[in-house]
Amino acid sequence: MADSKKQRRVIAQNRKARHDYFIEDTYEAGICLFGTEIKSLRAGKVNLKDSYCRISGNEIFALGVHISPYEKGNIFNRDPLREKKLLMHKKEILKLWNLVSRDSFTLIPLSLYFSGSIVKMELGLCRGKKLYDKRETDAKNQAAREIERAGKNYKYDF
Repeated sequence: MADSKKQRRVIAQNRKARHDYFIEDTYEAGICLFGTEIKSLRAGKVNLKDSYCRISGNEIFALGVHISPYEKGNIFNRDPLREKKLLMHKKEILKLWNLVSRDSFTLIPLSLYFSGSIVKMELGLCRGKKLYDKRETDAKNQAAREIERAGKNYKYDF
């Protein structure tokens, strides 16, 4: 039973966020969803691209998270782009609010996953990349791939 809670089955990842932002820190948050949304998540019908988080009062909301309507959900389906409330401790929310309001950080959903039977969202405290930063990152990744390819092709003579 303890092992089932530690399992982490990833539903969706926001790969564009890792390309467009420097991720300074990550946080885990629960998410308030309805039954048909959970069924759509189990089918993997979610898109985190162009999503972000907004803090209002002592609450935090995820905007732009598109959960497709459940095919057999009829009248119980919700709006796919509705604001989803995230569940975090008040101290964490206030800490994030201070960082976002002062230091030009942005909260971006990085991934959505099942932790046991509960859906969790990984949030990234991000700072935007400039175009030259993206080029530099791409150049480093390409150099690392070339080194790895050269290592595979090299034959040892012993």
